[in-house]
Amino acid sequence: MEVEVVDKIVKRNGQVVPYDGTKIVLAIEKSFLSVKESVDQAYLSDLLEQIEAQFDGRQEVDVEEIQDTVEKILMKNEKYNVAKSYILYREKRTQMRNDRLELVKLIGDEELEDVLVDIQKSYPDYDLKRLYEKFSTMSKEGQSLKDRIALLTRSSAELTTKEEPNWERIAGRLLSYSIACDLKATEEKLGLTSFYQKISYMIEQGLYGAYILENYSHKEVDEIASLIDNTRNNLFTYSGLDLLSQRYLIRSHQHVLLESPQEMYIGIAMHLAMKETNDRIGWVKKFYDMMSLHKVTMATPTQANARKPYHQLSSCFIDTVPDSLDGIYHSISNFADVSKFGGGMGMYLGKVRSRGGSIRGFEGASGGVIRWIRVINDTAVAVDQLGVRAGAVAVYLDVWHKDLPEFLQLRTNNGDDRMKAHDVFPAICYPDLFWKMVKEDMNQDWYLLDPHDVLMVKGYCLEDFYGEEWEKRYWECVHD
Repeated sequence: MEVEVVDKIVKRNGQVVPYDGTKIVLAIEKSFLSVKESVDQAYLSDLLEQIEAQFDGRQEVDVEEIQDTVEKILMKNEKYNVAKSYILYREKRTQMRNDRLELVKLIGDEELEDVLVDIQKSYPDYDLKRLYEKFSTMSKEGQSLKDRIALLTRSSAELTTKEEPNWERIAGRLLSYSIACDLKATEEKLGLTSFYQKISYMIEQGLYGAYILENYSHKEVDEIASLIDNTRNNLFTYSGLDLLSQRYLIRSHQHVLLESPQEMYIGIAMHLAMKETNDRIGWVKKFYDMMSLHKVTMATPTQANARKPYHQLSSCFIDTVPDSLDGIYHSISNFADVSKFGGGMGMYLGKVRSRGGSIRGFEGASGGVIRWIRVINDTAVAVDQLGVRAGAVAVYLDVWHKDLPEFLQLRTNNGDDRMKAHDVFPAICYPDLFWKMVKEDMNQDWYLLDPHDVLMVKGYCLEDFYGEEWEKRYWECVHD
């Protein structure tokens, strides 16, 4: 006689779901493995048939009744140790469920339960009771739901230790949920129901590059949207996702979040693959997979600018600062423009005359390179990289430049503060001759020169030469 298999399961919360016998088999198999007893699939299938026979003709069965029946069938088949393991497994699952529900009740958000279920599956050794207790010590009456979820996230992050590092990943899951809730509310308010609509809205607001929809059709955008896999948000730690949210995800002019992490990755991928002529959607997928699976990470300008109206993607620029007032300020202005679109700059100041040099024939009039480096330093602080991070600038000087001693003290904490620049990255340019002399005898004399004096007296710029020609002219200047 053929057994009529149960059609639906009634869960503890009253929810009715389709019956899935493989879940029963998996739970029984785990019980066998826990007592180190081998079992084949044929025997497991036989046990499942015995269990299902108990509910012959019934359409719906309560989950507790199924679990009680599993215990009885195991005992009937004299699998006492396995039955004991299964009972303990049920007790543990019950405790985990109770811990989860207590936390959900405390926060006041039933949708949070799915996130907590996922957390318990991924990190079974991490007890949500500890999170409950930590949150309880920090919470205050009258907090909004948003504030409570934020506090729960912070509570998890603060539980992170060397011994229990995954609390930070749990905090990342909670932050991801919070971001998703915020986005859902915003999308409902704006009436955005598709990725294409969202891109169109952000273009209208001047937040997204119009070139994206000029290069991709509506159908292509819909196809690309289907590539988005939000489960990849689980790869983030709390600190990583928090940084991404604060610095790189698109927000409105009122700082309202409009973009999810996965939408950011797919947007960057669309930008990078835009000019591909063969299998463009395939290239979008490749770029998206590499970034969203954290196989590669993009530099700040690419991550911040790709898909936006000002899509400057380069990270590093170099400039030679001329020895003139107009030239110096032009270089500083260029640096400010580069910085505001997310780039960093290396500025070579080897042409700028040293302190005490002459200006229009007046001796001792020059303030030297340090004063200009301070202006560059303040520019880096004032013009940050899109608000994403502080401006970044490296300043270079030749090892033979007369201002080298003061240059070496730029970032020290002692001495005249007017001669300091704590936010630049100083670097020195060494010719081969310097190291050759060090190798020969470290006690040899090394001479410092003013590039302006060299130009006025010798008629050439020593810094423009290299190799043997530079050595020849260096000694020529020293002996003059």
